[in-house]
Amino acid sequence: MNSPMYRLMAMVVEHTSLSKNEEIRFLVMRTVEAHPYVTQRELSTKLGVSVGRINYCLKALGEKGWIKIENFRTSETKWRYMYVLTPAGIIQKTSMTGKFIERKLLEYKLLQEEIKSLGLTDLELEQIARRDELQTSKI
Repeated sequence: MNSPMYRLMAMVVEHTSLSKNEEIRFLVMRTVEAHPYVTQRELSTKLGVSVGRINYCLKALGEKGWIKIENFRTSETKWRYMYVLTPAGIIQKTSMTGKFIERKLLEYKLLQEEIKSLGLTDLELEQIARRDELQTSKI
């Protein structure tokens, strides 16, 4: 994609909104707030990152004081963890929410610009969308 508008929006996305690591931290905090008993494996699957990265992220959030990690027994032999956003974590998540929305809106505009540059008619776009819906529903 070589349009000046596309390049400009790509630079804005890269430099003014959340980095990929910040986005993962934000998504972890958002998920933990909604589901405090979520496991690291569940977070990994939901966010599409490795369990190791989730573990590292949770430890970093705990060290920053943004989440509290509490362990408890689910049985005689198993320990589980509960993750709770701290007041500082809630403030940080709120601050990151605006940047997250900004990034997603810019990504959406980039996609619109890219689609526009393909020169497809509305009918062709509808056919592609229907084909994709059919393929997705078969999965």
